[in-house]
Formats: sequence, C-alpha cells, structure tokens
Amino acid sequence: MKLLFIADPLEGFKIYKDTTFAMMREAQRRGHQLAACLPQDLVWQRGSQVTARVRDIVLTGDATDWFQAQPLRSSALTAFDAVLMRKDPPFDSEYFYATHLLEQAEREGARVFNKPRALRDHPEKLAIMEFPQFIGPTLVTRDAQDIQQFHAEHQDIILKPLDGMGGMGIFRVGPDGLNLGSITETLNRHGAQSVMVQKFLPQIVDGDKRVLIIGGRPVPFCLARIPQGSEVRGNLAAGGKGVARPLSARDWEIAEALGPVLQSRGLLLAGVDVIGECVTEINVTSPTCFQEIQEQTGCDVAHLFVDALEAAVAAHG
Repeated sequence: MKLLFIADPLEGFKIYKDTTFAMMREAQRRGHQLAACLPQDLVWQRGSQVTARVRDIVLTGDATDWFQAQPLRSSALTAFDAVLMRKDPPFDSEYFYATHLLEQAEREGARVFNKPRALRDHPEKLAIMEFPQFIGPTLVTRDAQDIQQFHAEHQDIILKPLDGMGGMGIFRVGPDGLNLGSITETLNRHGAQSVMVQKFLPQIVDGDKRVLIIGGRPVPFCLARIPQGSEVRGNLAAGGKGVARPLSARDWEIAEALGPVLQSRGLLLAGVDVIGECVTEINVTSPTCFQEIQEQTGCDVAHLFVDALEAAVAAHG
C-alpha cells in the first residue's frame, strides 16, 4: 500500500517513544510505501482534487538520522491507499479546516483514518457526554456560579479547559476552595470560554490509564500514567511515569462498550482515558502509547494497528 502520514514535522519526532513512528516502522516492515506531509501542505482548487505537497520517505533504522526523504512533490490524496491524520492537538481552527479538506478528499475517493467528520464530532473532552454510565460527576459550563455550586457539592474538584492537551491548564481545588475564583476566571475568561469540571478521583494515584481501541477492539494492555511527587496530573507530558498493565475487568467493560460505537463512526484508533472506574476523556486526534506498551509487555500494538488498517482499506474495496 501507499500510505500518507499527515503529522507534525518529522524532524521533531522523538522516535524512541513516538507512536506515529511506530506505525511507520511496522508499515515499512510489511513493504508498504511511506510519504509524509504537514497539514499546511494540503491544497484544494476548484476543478481539481485535494492535493498535498508530500515527501516520499524511507526509514533508515538509524536512531538520529532516522529517515531519508525525497524532494517535495505534489500528489492527489486519492493516489494513496490510505491517508493517516496524525497531527497532534490542539484542535484549533486550522485543524478544523484540515478536516474539511480531508473530507473533500474522501468525497473524491480518498480513504482517511481517522475519519475527518468523526474527528470533528468527537472533541476529546466532550465526547464522554455520550457515555454517562462510565463517567464520574462532570460539569461543562461557562458560569462561575455553576462551578461554585459543583465545588460545594463535591468538595474536591478538577477544572480543565476544553482545548487543552498533555495536562495543560488542569487545576485541582480542594475542600477549602482556595483560589477557585481566580482559577475559574483564568479558565473561563470571565464567562467567554467553557470549562470542564470533574469530581477529583483519588484513584489517580494508581494512574490515569490509556486504554487503546483499534478497529473497535481493545488492546489487552493499557498504559497507566502515574503522577509523580505532589503532581495531580498523570500525563506523560507533565512528568507522569508510564506503567503498562493488563486491562482490568472494568477497563474491558468500558472498551468493549465503546469500541464498536467508535469504530462504526470511522475511528480506527481511539485512546480512552480511565481513572479508577471512570472514563475521563476519549482521544481520537493522535492517540499515543504504542511503544511504551510494547516495550513493557511485548504486545506489538503497531502490528495490531497495521493489521486493522490493512483490513479497513480492503473493506473499502
């Protein structure tokens, strides 16, 4: 197959842990051809198809100079067997516009994973609203008084922006309510922006688990991201320690319930975040943790992913 990866600049990849790199490596091992571009390389003009300025690449196996690239060339997205949207958040206006260009490419016959419409329809914080049976007490609001009432009821709470990633902008406010007003003003910009507020889950000490779902089926191991020191955030980007574990019975229950729903909407890969018994986020833009799980358990997640990708492309016909 010919595969196009739309991602952040390859030169910035940390290949010892990067999930997109793991996908590329497994795809090349199977003989698939690789190309890469940035979201800003997408172009559409009336009378022609969506194209991109792409680089054909070959992985070298070297830890530093890890790829060789051909000069930029213009190609229609329909020339590839699969287009993989792997741009990291934030899901900003440019990301939004990219999904529309990719959806146009789909209308022209391109196969895009994850499906562009599904990326738009599943904002990573808000997607949990559809599955209330699996989440803890949660509030989404712009209103400071709503947040005060939620705090009065639950005492120990987490506040976070809807467009954050990697633990950015997450605050905990305890029973004393210290700084609740100023934190609310910082996050909601005096009522201009919506905020998610959740009851603090003390099980975070055991880790914020990333449960991966590929082709509607759970990967049997998760990565528990454990906060270090006095930190309340388990995110690896915030210094959390990643420990791979077999899925618990509750993890299986959640993943087996969500998996078929997400797959039916064109989400080939999703990362469900679970603290204790509760889902806290559903990540669909660029889920990670493939390499950490494989290194610690031997479970080759990239192999499972490329299996699912090949099956999805074959099913498209």
